[in-house]
Amino acid sequence: MLRALLVLALFTAATPALAHTRSESHAVWEIAGTDIDLILTIPDIEIARIGDGTPSNDQITGYLSQRIFPLADDKRCDLVPPVETLSSTTGFKKYDFTFRCAGHSNLSIHFGAFFDLVSSHTNFAQIQNVAAGEFTEQLITDSHQTVAVNGETEQLRHASFFEFVEMGVMHIFTGIDHMAFLVGLVLISRRLRDLVFVVTGFTAGHSLTLALAVTGVLRPHAEYIDALVALTIALIGAENVVVATLRPKVVAVATAALLGGMVVLRAFGIGDLPLLLILGAGLFSANYLMIAGQVKDAGRLRLLITLVFGLIHGFGFAADLLEMQLPTARLAELLVGFNLGVEAGQLTVVLGVLGLAHILTRLKFAPPRPLVVDVASASLVAIGTFWFVQRSFG
Repeated sequence: MLRALLVLALFTAATPALAHTRSESHAVWEIAGTDIDLILTIPDIEIARIGDGTPSNDQITGYLSQRIFPLADDKRCDLVPPVETLSSTTGFKKYDFTFRCAGHSNLSIHFGAFFDLVSSHTNFAQIQNVAAGEFTEQLITDSHQTVAVNGETEQLRHASFFEFVEMGVMHIFTGIDHMAFLVGLVLISRRLRDLVFVVTGFTAGHSLTLALAVTGVLRPHAEYIDALVALTIALIGAENVVVATLRPKVVAVATAALLGGMVVLRAFGIGDLPLLLILGAGLFSANYLMIAGQVKDAGRLRLLITLVFGLIHGFGFAADLLEMQLPTARLAELLVGFNLGVEAGQLTVVLGVLGLAHILTRLKFAPPRPLVVDVASASLVAIGTFWFVQRSFG
């Protein structure tokens, strides 16, 4: 009962803004005496929140200028116009702000943007003191919007390892599609051994993705990751449908038909995903569903499949952190902390669902498992397909 209700709640709460990618932005502050320069990089999905769609450049800079500024002796520093729009990678906007302060003692920087729109927003701030030759980084959150620069020495507090652990935990709790996928993992696991297999595979996928990202061997294309994450949700639900109906061919053909239609549209220039990526996703999905319908004990197969899915989900948050341009010297440490937080959040969700489901079963409030699985699986297929199509066509 709890599993079905949770998935249905996820489905009804789905909106275009609720993507796998966490709400975040990146700021580079350069302090040179009384002059302070800020380079602010913001994902397009955050920009869209400002004006309920496509805000004008004046709306964007006006919103940001009211909420982002340095202070000297508790007095707000003056903004030196104009705010320049810089070139940036696809899917992001970049702005250059210049401020002039009355003095350079007791400096602090304040970032209050987006918290009124998304309370869980995180700003990655890199702060460079040119005169002192110091460089540090901060995580700015709703509860920590102002960073102090202490006197003449400009000693800034470094973001701690545990702050990134906390961020990883919150990434799970605030990512509705990630939580939907975790519920799907619980649904396909009829035994504790099966659950161990899928969680192990998913964890290994996360860890491998982070290792590849840290070493620079692979760098994810962030603009494609969210669509693939949605596809994994639909496939998890589809596998449950295959097992319940014992008709893998029908489900596999339907999946291939959907992706085949997207291939045709992409051939005519409609859609954002590369043609080869859609073809590969179609072949993988159809074969995965056909094999899942033929294997009696799919535990070990799911270990491999969830490892692949873990790579995709892992690239989602690895892409976010790499786009934030965190210092190379601390990148491995911060990614490990973030990954530990993700695993802690993941384990909390899985154990919480299992524990509450067990309590409901003991109290005889839970309906038969086949009904729960059918309703929840159909919801996962619906919500995953909706997100996949939506994200594939921008």
